[in-house]
Amino acid sequence: MKLSQFKYKLPQEKIAEYPAPHRDDCRMLVLHRKTGEIEHREFKDFLEYFDEEDVFVFNDTKVFPARLYGNKEKTGARIEVFLLRELNRDLRLWDVLVDPARKIRIGNKLYFGEDNSIVAEVIDNTTSRGRTLRFLYDGDHDEFRQQLYALGEAPIPHEIIKRPSEPEDLERFQCIFAKHEGAVTAPTAGLHFSKNMMKRMEIKGIESAFITLHCGLGNFTQTDVEDLTKHKMYSEQMFVRKECCEMVNTAKEKGHKICAVGTTVQRALEASVSTEGRIKEFEGWTSKFIFPPYEFSVADAMFSNFHMPESTLLMLTAAFGGYEHVMNAYEVALKEGYRFGTFGDVMLIVD
Repeated sequence: MKLSQFKYKLPQEKIAEYPAPHRDDCRMLVLHRKTGEIEHREFKDFLEYFDEEDVFVFNDTKVFPARLYGNKEKTGARIEVFLLRELNRDLRLWDVLVDPARKIRIGNKLYFGEDNSIVAEVIDNTTSRGRTLRFLYDGDHDEFRQQLYALGEAPIPHEIIKRPSEPEDLERFQCIFAKHEGAVTAPTAGLHFSKNMMKRMEIKGIESAFITLHCGLGNFTQTDVEDLTKHKMYSEQMFVRKECCEMVNTAKEKGHKICAVGTTVQRALEASVSTEGRIKEFEGWTSKFIFPPYEFSVADAMFSNFHMPESTLLMLTAAFGGYEHVMNAYEVALKEGYRFGTFGDVMLIVD
């Protein structure tokens, strides 16, 4: 397929700047992928589509406050530093993005905090905006991380949400079951699940399994090739553990439904599935890119937010729900006033 086939007009006012007052208080468009039928429901109604012993698979990655602001030595220019991942714990080396990049060269020092308590030196250029920083800090590692994160803010995607970050975003931009730190953006479909809804699932006998995929900036990077077979995904670290494999494989064998909560879960499941259709333990990195046509091996249902035009997240959703059905559903959602983006409403795709 071509990139242009995933283009649609999305007015800025349709993008949610803030989440609903309560996590589970949002609208839900239900798409039946076999027929293309659409229902307009509330998120809290999703239990009606699932039965006892069905399994929901969640991504339990934890977002850290990755966006920092520092000052360049001598000039004092304000520089945004976006932490991507720690490269070396002992040497305090981090892979980051900087903005404006043209001002930041190897050898420059950056100062963070009102008292300049944390200093970093640029030691390498990795991409046009990418740099490797070495933080100059004498304390132990946990103390360093604590101080570094205290200076950071929630990495809400400013490419989508145009307002400044707020202190409350650190909680808004985190799933309630987040456990393993390493993501720079949230698995957004999971943001809708509240403690109350998780309890209602448990009462109904629906099981919860967890994978970990540390969502990177690739979720918001613009695809720049028309021929999708030439697009390269950013690699993301993922973990599929024994407990999850046993739960999912047993449910599949018994004929119960598997529901993937979000595109990151879909990628993790498909990256860890064997030729027999069973998922197996996995620890490593994945750059799996899913777009139509694609035959899914694990999930029978899927939750997904309404994604940006030409995004890889929309492409995966269309691969699962059917290209024509999903693009039609997006058109309907726009007409019906659904909220799009990170803090927007949700789509449930079922058979």
